[in-house]
Amino acid sequence: MLTGKRTLVTGAAQGMGRDIALEYARRGAEFVGVADLNGDGAKEVAAEIEAIGVSAVAITVDLADSSTIGGMIDTVVSAAGGLDTLVNNAGVMENAFTEHTSFEELPEDVWDKVYAINVKSVWLATKLAAPHLRNSVRGPSVINAASVAGMVGYVSTAYPSSKAAVIQLTRTSAIALSPDVRVNAFAPGSIETPMSRAYLDAADTDEAREARKRSMVGAHLIPRFGTGDEIAKVAAFLASDDSSFLTGIVVPVDGGTTAWRGLRA
Repeated sequence: MLTGKRTLVTGAAQGMGRDIALEYARRGAEFVGVADLNGDGAKEVAAEIEAIGVSAVAITVDLADSSTIGGMIDTVVSAAGGLDTLVNNAGVMENAFTEHTSFEELPEDVWDKVYAINVKSVWLATKLAAPHLRNSVRGPSVINAASVAGMVGYVSTAYPSSKAAVIQLTRTSAIALSPDVRVNAFAPGSIETPMSRAYLDAADTDEAREARKRSMVGAHLIPRFGTGDEIAKVAAFLASDDSSFLTGIVVPVDGGTTAWRGLRA
């Protein structure tokens, strides 16, 4: 249970972030901050949370603009009276900004934007939240969204290397904030989200779409996409007092991808 937890989830207007925010509300969180670039989507999720009977606030924030992150933290702390759990969930892939995603073609500005959102915002949000988390007596923690792409080699360039940075940042943050604040991460495999569906739907032909699907779930020992609900349950565990002796760890939620070197036929 997350009874009494005052929480903030970034990238919470859709996908895994939305599922995490709603799961926190269902598990008894006192407050959920819903932060996203999509302000209307954030408002919709906040309304869903309030319908459960939990206080919420929607925050429109561009995590690529570091000057907005302090305001996001301050809004939640002011509205909730403090902060106990920060979930750095927001993340982007390079194909959100360009079709030229290969190592040699990737534009420098796209690399910079992926890193600004996936890495810099995680560091800065954690840094700015740290004083409030240290003041918490409700089991404070930070939970970061890593990826199996940060644990093994992937064809793309910016996204996997940024997620590897998140994994190491999780460990260094755990050291820096110990013993007051726990810092952990979850590392999803291929999860059914609007972002993954958009990647599949962008294929030119049915054959190309099927090839993309095979590349995404072929390494799963459990032969399917994961769901946002399955990620949300892990994120809830990491925020709960049931994980009170865990810090600096990365939990793969990957259907077995990192357990072997194979690819299903």
